[in-house]
Amino acid sequence: MKHVDSRGRPIVAVTGIGLVTPLGFGVAANWAALLAGTSGIRRITRFPTDHLRTTIAGTVDLPEEAEGQVLTATPRVARMAAMAAEEALSEAGLGGGAFPGPLMLGMPPVELEWPHRFELARRAAPEPATYKALTLAATGWPELYETAAFQTVGETLAARFGTRGSPVAVTTACATGASAIQLGVEAIQRGETEAALAIGADGTVQPEALIRFSLLSALSTRNDDPTGASRPFEKNRGGFVMSEGAACLVLESLAHARARGARILGVVRGAGEKSDSFHRTRSNPNGSAVIQAMRNAIEDAGLVPGDISYVNAHGTGTPENDKMENLAMRAVFGEDAPPISSNKSMIGHTLSASGAIEAAFSLLAIRDQMLPPTINHVEPDPAITLDVVPNTCRAAKVEHVLSNSFGFGGQNVCLVLSGEPS
Repeated sequence: MKHVDSRGRPIVAVTGIGLVTPLGFGVAANWAALLAGTSGIRRITRFPTDHLRTTIAGTVDLPEEAEGQVLTATPRVARMAAMAAEEALSEAGLGGGAFPGPLMLGMPPVELEWPHRFELARRAAPEPATYKALTLAATGWPELYETAAFQTVGETLAARFGTRGSPVAVTTACATGASAIQLGVEAIQRGETEAALAIGADGTVQPEALIRFSLLSALSTRNDDPTGASRPFEKNRGGFVMSEGAACLVLESLAHARARGARILGVVRGAGEKSDSFHRTRSNPNGSAVIQAMRNAIEDAGLVPGDISYVNAHGTGTPENDKMENLAMRAVFGEDAPPISSNKSMIGHTLSASGAIEAAFSLLAIRDQMLPPTINHVEPDPAITLDVVPNTCRAAKVEHVLSNSFGFGGQNVCLVLSGEPS
């Protein structure tokens, strides 16, 4: 029974998946809602939105919030990541004990949020809120450090799930979740471990992040129609909708998974990355790095473009991204491009979590031989020449999926997901 790929590397299997998105908690709820074309975008109620240009997002209402607790981004990321990991480990049959490998965590950059800043200013009063006064006010406040330290979430999760070695935390903009998976896959391929826990999580729906993306003119302002606001590949698209969530994949060498009798949900057959260093936020409009990332992933998988059954799009709904992704698809696949769809039309852009969430959905598409739709496709854009699976899911033969993740600053990672090899 074959356990290595064409390059002699261990084949990397997925034995557990966990999901948290605005569509719900757990794989079953999310996949059912996605195939039904349900939108998880709603009006923001977590904080005041007076005078903001965008007042909608894909938010996850955690149990703690129903009890009145206010969660900033860092504890929100930790909570959603833990929920996704618990589900994935349970499905893999690895819950309840120490995990036999490292944690690869993709998460957003961490910063002090407005609640912390207001509290610092209060503690510094009646002194003016100078840097010196704020520094003194932060002295003896360990909770502030623990909330704002980048490594805290990874260390907390590693301790909780008993992963081996030091956790690796990474942030590569919107490619972060895919980067976390790639790190786990490559560690297994190098023979450093038999298993890895890969998580992508983001909880950045907070005022300052919303304002920053708004100032970049990146967000949809279709506030009067939340469920119709995210419109990837559609003629009247006007920007992405911020969102949050988490996904976890349990990765194992195929030999290790089969030896313990685990159910194989699919394999991560290839990964490719390419950056362009064109601009701090924009990718090069010629799509060169995006094209190469896609080609690298397909080549790494030992496949040719014609082998790809379906592409899980980056598909943010910004005019520039969707046009560039269309250009890249034609450059890689020519006239015979496979169907492509964007789940961001339903869950919004989950930023650092998106690559992991979309990898999970790609595996489910293979499992059920179903293509999720791109909803809100009212008026086709003549410049988008692809089959975007408009509005309604579709049964199809799905063997190999290319999952695209293109990040700000030209950070691009693509994954090839496939069914269990014979």
